[in-house]
Amino acid sequence: MNTTKSPVSFPVSINRLPSKGMPVRIEADADMRAALAEAHDLVSVERFVADVMVTDWKGSGVAVNGKVEAKITQACIVTLEPLTARIDDVIEATFLPRNSKLHRLPDPSDELMIDPDGPDAPEILEGDTVDVGALAEEIFAIAIDPYPRKDGVEPLNIREDTAAPMNPLAEKLAALKDKL
Repeated sequence: MNTTKSPVSFPVSINRLPSKGMPVRIEADADMRAALAEAHDLVSVERFVADVMVTDWKGSGVAVNGKVEAKITQACIVTLEPLTARIDDVIEATFLPRNSKLHRLPDPSDELMIDPDGPDAPEILEGDTVDVGALAEEIFAIAIDPYPRKDGVEPLNIREDTAAPMNPLAEKLAALKDKL
C-alpha cells in the first residue's frame, strides 16, 4: 500500500475486531474531496463514499470487503471541457502478518501460475492496523479513466502536410524503402 497518508485515511485496529466483523463507512467531507481531487489531478470530487466490512481471516489475517462509490469531474484530454464520471468499484483485499505460515514463498524452480481473474495474493500487514481509507483510495485511483474524452470527440490527428519536415537520415531511409 501507499506510504503517504491518504486524505480519507481510516485506520482500523485488527486487535479489536468484533467476531462478526467491523463495518466502516467513510464519507469524504469537502476538504477530503478537495485533497482527493488534487492528489489525482481531477477538476473536482463531488462525492466519495466507501462502505467496507473488516473481518478476521483465518485467525491471523484480516479481510476487507466492500465498495467505493464516487462522482468526479475530469478535464477532457482533447477539449479540456469538464466531464463527470461515476466510480462504483468493489474492494476485496486480504492482509497477513509477515511471519504468517499462510504466506507461501514460491520455490524459484517452480513454474508460477497466475489467474488474472482469481483473488489477489494477500498483502503484508505492517503493524496492528489496516488503513481501509487508503485502500478505498487505491481502488478509487485505479477506477479513474486516465484518458477521459467527451462523447463524440475524436483524438487529435496530425495531418502529414502540416507535420515537420523529415530529417536527412529519415529521407534517405524512406528513399531506400521505396526502392525495395
